[in-house]
Amino acid sequence: MKDMDSGSNFADRPPLTPAYGTEAPPAYLPPQYATPEPQTPEPYPPLEPDRKPFWKRAGGALVALAILIFSYGAKLKGLLLLLPKLKIFTTSASALVSVAAYALIFTWKFAIGFVLLLFVHEMGHVLQLRREGIKATAPLFIPFLGAVVGMKELPKDAAAEARVGLAGPILGTVGCLVPLGLWLATGEQLFQALAYTGFFLNLFNLAPVLPLDGGRAMAALSPWIAIVGFAGIIVMAFVFPNPILLLIILLGGFETYRRFKARKTEESKRYNEVRPRDRLIVAAVFIGLSALLIVGMDLTYLERELSDA
Repeated sequence: MKDMDSGSNFADRPPLTPAYGTEAPPAYLPPQYATPEPQTPEPYPPLEPDRKPFWKRAGGALVALAILIFSYGAKLKGLLLLLPKLKIFTTSASALVSVAAYALIFTWKFAIGFVLLLFVHEMGHVLQLRREGIKATAPLFIPFLGAVVGMKELPKDAAAEARVGLAGPILGTVGCLVPLGLWLATGEQLFQALAYTGFFLNLFNLAPVLPLDGGRAMAALSPWIAIVGFAGIIVMAFVFPNPILLLIILLGGFETYRRFKARKTEESKRYNEVRPRDRLIVAAVFIGLSALLIVGMDLTYLERELSDA
């Protein structure tokens, strides 16, 4: 067959060049033209919560509580005296709540032992208050803040207040001998941790600042010691920021200011009249007990977290 225009055969013509994009793809494309294969994204590692120390996690709540006490101190004080009269806030109920709260941080065994040590400490105050003829409430446990005993009347003088204040750490130290003996007999680190914590608890309460037991003991020696102790706790709060120290500063500030303001009244002078013999006994017990507790802490020091006990 011939072409109608030129009369040439189709077979004599060169092969037609295929249109762009219709040719078969080459067996190999240069890397710059190759289409990258889709990559499966690697899964993100699971997010881990930023676990802060407990005192930082509970700091907000404690600061809020401190502000509340600062604003409504007198009303809360009256409410605190009424709480033990409510069935829900009995000693046993508040102790169970405290055990459950401490078990969130430590083991339940340690939580039970710790609450028992608090109970022994507070019973020292209760027994001495009764010996002084002062009516008192049963211990009321407050999770993460310890326990309190409410006095229905004030001591007759500073010497009686000092005896009541020291009775808690004295009986509390005796209570620490139980886990200490169990540790020495069994070698169980749980008892070692309980003994150390108990010694520390009682030593901390001997700090010469109101409303701690040491501050009440200093009332029999000199009111100025409590003022110096209050200044020291403020410095400690700046060096070692802690919500517990802030709460002590707020509560102790009220009482320290009240006593300093009323120091020249006749009632205050009669209250602070203490025989030299009583002053000597209070000073000897305070120094001796503090030294004994330091030795106990050194003996039972454990380089492990209490949660591992």
